[in-house]
Amino acid sequence: MNEKPVLLELSDNEKSDDILLNRIRKNYKHIRKWCRRTSSDCFRLYDRDIPSFPLAIDYYAGKLCIQYFAKNREDSKPDNDFEESVNKSVNSLFSEECETVWKYRIKREKFQQYEKLSDSKHFFTVFENSHKFLINLHDYLDTGLFLDHKDARLFVSKFAEGRKVLNLFSYTSSFSVYAAKAGAKSTLSVDMSNTYTEWSRNNFETNGIKAQSNKVLREDCIKFLKSYSGEKFDLIIIDPPTISRSKKMDSFFDVNIDYPFLINSALKNLNKGGMIFFSTNSRTIKLDTSLLDKCSAEDVSEKTIPFDFKDKKIHRAWLIKHEEK
Repeated sequence: MNEKPVLLELSDNEKSDDILLNRIRKNYKHIRKWCRRTSSDCFRLYDRDIPSFPLAIDYYAGKLCIQYFAKNREDSKPDNDFEESVNKSVNSLFSEECETVWKYRIKREKFQQYEKLSDSKHFFTVFENSHKFLINLHDYLDTGLFLDHKDARLFVSKFAEGRKVLNLFSYTSSFSVYAAKAGAKSTLSVDMSNTYTEWSRNNFETNGIKAQSNKVLREDCIKFLKSYSGEKFDLIIIDPPTISRSKKMDSFFDVNIDYPFLINSALKNLNKGGMIFFSTNSRTIKLDTSLLDKCSAEDVSEKTIPFDFKDKKIHRAWLIKHEEK
């Protein structure tokens, strides 16, 4: 595993008529400065900048994940000539050839689940703001780290020192890693996937974080909130999926419908003076505070969208606190 950030060198060829290559080259030159300043080597290199190239290209320690966004189910994959052209452009950017992995984003039916893609179990390490995370480009549609939340992780970590932190829908627990490294008193990460809870523990170990005060629990977060009766928390992170169709859940989950339950349940388990960070990728959510227990909600979305994402509506985020009396 790499012990320092991996940044590939640009090729010597500066002049090109290739519009995609020129845009990616420009982006990479700009982003590299941020990488060196922050000890990072994972970022969005291209974010559907050009309409004729409906792609997101993510850079992970010298490897590239190219996501193709299909217009419809009939257009689920681009033709071979398109892929070959993109691969050629991308590889001509760098002085050495890099691994590229293609993923295909197709709008799913309401109850359709994403399937596991392969069983390579090939993990490698990336750096983000000096934190280490394990990435898998082959086995799942997602890689183990949501890059659009890197500023959110940094934002939330500023409130973590000395606090008891609960991370719901924790995925691979990147928020918890940031909180623990920032000096959180304890973290509890809850996710119902065996795969992601094991991945979380490995992320903690990779960062030298002690397991004794940083617990990982495999549990349905809805059931957890309904039954939890332990000590309250000072900081609660809620970053749920927009929709969940998992067979492990008792009912279908839709954040647009279920967010009041999540937030109100979290408020009941929040110490006085504590806060909830609530984030969602839903583009249609309207946070109606009249459905919430007495609290204040500050929209902090602009503070949590990273500079390398052209799509400034990639997620929404709020800081929620008990209403002061």
